[in-house]
Amino acid sequence: MNTFDPRGTDLGKDLDATVRARRELGDDYDSVLVDSFLEKVGQRIDDAVDRRVRRRLAEQDMAAARGTRRPKPADSWAERHGFALITLVLAIPLSAIAATFAGLSGTVVTWLGIVGVNAVQAVRLNPGLLPRHDRSTGDD
Repeated sequence: MNTFDPRGTDLGKDLDATVRARRELGDDYDSVLVDSFLEKVGQRIDDAVDRRVRRRLAEQDMAAARGTRRPKPADSWAERHGFALITLVLAIPLSAIAATFAGLSGTVVTWLGIVGVNAVQAVRLNPGLLPRHDRSTGDD
C-alpha cells in the first residue's frame, strides 16, 4: 500500500514548524498559524495543478503537431476504472428506487442503463473495441 508520509517533504516540515510555533506561542496565534499553513498548502496545490495543466497542454500540442490523436486519458488505475466504480456506487440507490416504484422491470431498465453508460465510456476510452466497417468497399 502506497501511503503518503508528509514528514520528509517541505510541506511536512512546514507543518512540523507550525505545530512547534503553536506550542511556543499559545492559543492566541492559532488562526494566524493555520492561515499561514493553509496558504502554503494552497500554493502547493496550485503549483501541482499548473504543472499538470501545462503538461497536458504540451501533450496536446505535440499530438496536434504530429497530426495524431491526443494520448488516451486513461493513464492510471483510477482514471481507467473510476467511472465504473462511481456508476456501481450510484447503482445501489438507483436500483432501490427502481425496485420500489417500478418493480423488476424498472430494475432491469436501470441496470441496462448502467451497463450502457459503462459500455459507451469503455468505447470512448478504447475506440478499438468496436470493429469498424469500411464503407468504401460496400461491405456492411
